[in-house]
Amino acid sequence: MREFDLVVIGSGPAGQRAAIQASKLRKRACVIEKQEVVGGAAINTGTIPSKALREAILTLTGPGPAMPTYADFTAARNATFAQVMDSCNKVIRSEVELSRRHLGSNGVEIIRGHARFSGPDTVEVENQGSRTTIKGRSFLIAVGTTPARSEGIPFDEKTVITSDEFLHLGFLPHSMIIVGGGVIGTEYASMMTALGVKVTLVEGRNRLLDFVDAEIAEALQYHLRQAGMTLRMGEKVVKIEKVEAPDTARSVDRVLAQATLESGKTLRADCLLYCIGRQGATDDLGLDKVGLEADSRGRLKVNEHFQTEREHIYAAGDVIGFPALASTSMEQGRLAACHAFGRPGQSFAELLPFGIYAVPEISMVGWTEERLTAEGIPYEAGIAQYKEIARGQLLGDDIGMLKLLIHQESRHILGVHIIGTGATELVHIGQTAMAFNATVDYFVKTVFNYPTLAECYKVAALNGINKLMGV
Repeated sequence: MREFDLVVIGSGPAGQRAAIQASKLRKRACVIEKQEVVGGAAINTGTIPSKALREAILTLTGPGPAMPTYADFTAARNATFAQVMDSCNKVIRSEVELSRRHLGSNGVEIIRGHARFSGPDTVEVENQGSRTTIKGRSFLIAVGTTPARSEGIPFDEKTVITSDEFLHLGFLPHSMIIVGGGVIGTEYASMMTALGVKVTLVEGRNRLLDFVDAEIAEALQYHLRQAGMTLRMGEKVVKIEKVEAPDTARSVDRVLAQATLESGKTLRADCLLYCIGRQGATDDLGLDKVGLEADSRGRLKVNEHFQTEREHIYAAGDVIGFPALASTSMEQGRLAACHAFGRPGQSFAELLPFGIYAVPEISMVGWTEERLTAEGIPYEAGIAQYKEIARGQLLGDDIGMLKLLIHQESRHILGVHIIGTGATELVHIGQTAMAFNATVDYFVKTVFNYPTLAECYKVAALNGINKLMGV
C-alpha cells in the first residue's frame, strides 16, 4: 500500500494547484487522473479549448477585435471547422504538456486510473484491470463536472450535442440552435455567429447572463442581434428531436435537429447545442464508503475551508458549484491544501473577477447596480465609452464600455463592469484598486499611458465625479 500526505482526485485547476501547494509545504502529494491526459475539463474540453477556438475564429473573420464585420462570409464558410480546430488543438497539447511538467517538477506523482474510496483513509485506483490501494492523510476531491444530459434528448455527437462534443465537430453547420443562455451557451453562440452560422439562442430567462450587470447584459444582447443572432428570450424548450430534412435543406446527412418551444414555436437547424447546466462527476467515487453524499446535481457541500462533512476530505473546483471558474478553482485548491496542513491561507475571496469570453467579451468584479439598489447602498455610475478613447479608435472598437460603480459618500469603488476588447485583462486594474480600498479620486490623479484602454478608468472616474457633484 502506498501512502501520501495529500491524495488529489482529478488533475484540473483545483487539483493541480492543491497538489503543488502541498509539495511546496514539503508534503508528499499525488494526483489521480482517469483520463489519458492531465488538465481536466479546463484544458481538454472547456476553458482553454473554447478560448483557443474564439481566438482562431477572430483571426479567421478579420481584424475587428470586438465585433467582426464579417465582410467575407464565403471565406468563413469554406474554412472547415476541423481547420479552425487544428490551431486550437496545438494550444491544448501545449497546455497539457505544461501542466504535466509543472506537476513533475514539483515532485507530484501522477497516478493513472479511476479512483474510488474504499475506506475513510484509502482509495482504490483501477487502471486497465489492475488495482492499486492508496492511503492518504488528507484527500481533495477535484473531479469537476460534465455537461448535463436530460433524459429523452437524442444526443448523437453530431446533430444534437453537448459542449464536449462541440469541440470535435468535423463540419461547420449552416444553422445552429443553442439551448441555454448561460456562460457556455452565450460564448459558443457568439463564436458561431462570428463564423456566419445562423444561430438561434433559446433562454428561459428574460435576459442572458443574469448574474452580470443588467446594462452590460443588455448591451451584449443588442450587439449579438446586430451581428445576426436570433434570441428567443423567456422561452422554454419542451421537446428536442431529430427529423428528416426537406430536399431544400443544406444538411449533409438529411437530418435536422428540431426544438419545440412551450409557446408552440418549432425551430429547426443543422445542429443543436444543449447547454443547460453541468453535473458533478461524483457518481462513481464510492462516496458512501466515507459517509458523503452529493446533491441532485452531483455537487459536494463544503465549509469555508473547503472541508466536506469528513474533515480530512476536501473538495474544490466546479464540483462544489458556483462560481465554477478555472481561476477560482485554482485558488480554492490552494487554500484547501494550506488548511489541510495547518498553514494560514488568505485570499480576496469577495473580489473574484468574472470573465465571459463571448464576442464581444465581458468582465466584472464587485457589486452590480441591481445588488446595490436591493441593499439600499447609495452609489453613482461613471461611464467611459471606448469610442471616446484614442486606443478604442485605433482598435476600431466603437462598442466597448467601462463602468465604475462609486459609493456616493465614501467615494470608494464598489464595482467594475466592462464589455469590449480586452475586458478580461482590463478588469484587473479595478480589482486591484478595490482590494486596496481606493477611491474614485485615485483614477483621476493617476497618469495612464497614452493611448491605452486603461484610460477608460480616468474617463469613467471623471464622469462619475461630475455626477456626484451634480455637474
